[in-house]
Amino acid sequence: MKTNNILFIALLATVALTQTSCEKVSPQGVLMAGTGVEDRVEMSELYYKQYLQNAENDFHVGDNGYSFIVGGDSHVTTDPGRMDEMFAIGLEHNDLMYCHLGDIADTKAAYYITLDSLIAKAKERYVVKNYEQGENGHWFRKDEPGDPIGFDYNEIRFPFFPVVGNHDLTHNGWGMWSNIFHSSFYEFDVWVGYDEEGYAIADHFIFLDTASGTLGKLQVNLIEQGLLDGDAGRTYRNTFVFGHTNIFRPSSWQFASTFPREETYFLLNQFEKWNADLVFCGHVHAWEEREYNWVTYITLDSMSERNSPDPGDYLVRVNVAKDGTITWERVHMEYVAE
Repeated sequence: MKTNNILFIALLATVALTQTSCEKVSPQGVLMAGTGVEDRVEMSELYYKQYLQNAENDFHVGDNGYSFIVGGDSHVTTDPGRMDEMFAIGLEHNDLMYCHLGDIADTKAAYYITLDSLIAKAKERYVVKNYEQGENGHWFRKDEPGDPIGFDYNEIRFPFFPVVGNHDLTHNGWGMWSNIFHSSFYEFDVWVGYDEEGYAIADHFIFLDTASGTLGKLQVNLIEQGLLDGDAGRTYRNTFVFGHTNIFRPSSWQFASTFPREETYFLLNQFEKWNADLVFCGHVHAWEEREYNWVTYITLDSMSERNSPDPGDYLVRVNVAKDGTITWERVHMEYVAE
């Protein structure tokens, strides 16, 4: 009987590896991580409090409405074509930002060099479209005439906001990921105006570290302490949440969430407390949408040209109207690897 049990457990492990779409890139990424969640969150908390937790990281869009693009599971290797297409699509549409749901690259140094170079080139195109260079060498926003100072190029933030995924952590990939993106969790606001009492009206964006299939004790404690709740002096109109590991199972043969049951309940309750409108996840490389307790959950398919070789609707664009009304649409990608 003991031998049969061991064989049964081995069989289950084999089935798990073959059923998840992550095996198309690196089977170890399903079960392995190079850095534990507690260490990542501790490092990220320090960076977040020192550099990210301030109003300078917020966006100001006025009452014009805006849009943003969401993709995930790009698994960049030597061919960054789909990532480059995501940036091009967002730039052409004047999307305010790009949000990524993790598993951005397989963990080899060469792949991260490719990724870093790609982001640098995308920033160049972004700056040229939205800024013009003055005689003093500084860059001035084209939609903000009259700015007497402008920005040094390095001060301009390219609006690309990823979360960390399990494949980003294999083979000690956290060191390379964090060197580029620094923090595995963070939040910021998009200011849209002021209410009658003079409080800022804003939309809230929250990015969670769910790469290990658990929030970990420290991240739960920080959430309970209100670290990601935003500014109490602002009126929040919409809230958007981004993570890697999926909450719900897209279909009967795919992985459900790997969160401990208590954490699943915690997250579902927390999304309600945040009055979340949309929660985005990736990980399983399969499209799924559902509503639970007035929160809409969207799990995106992989945008990787290796996992999804044919053209398809691998991105989502969220449109936020002047009055705060939210609509979203799937966005088609055309790139096919040679």
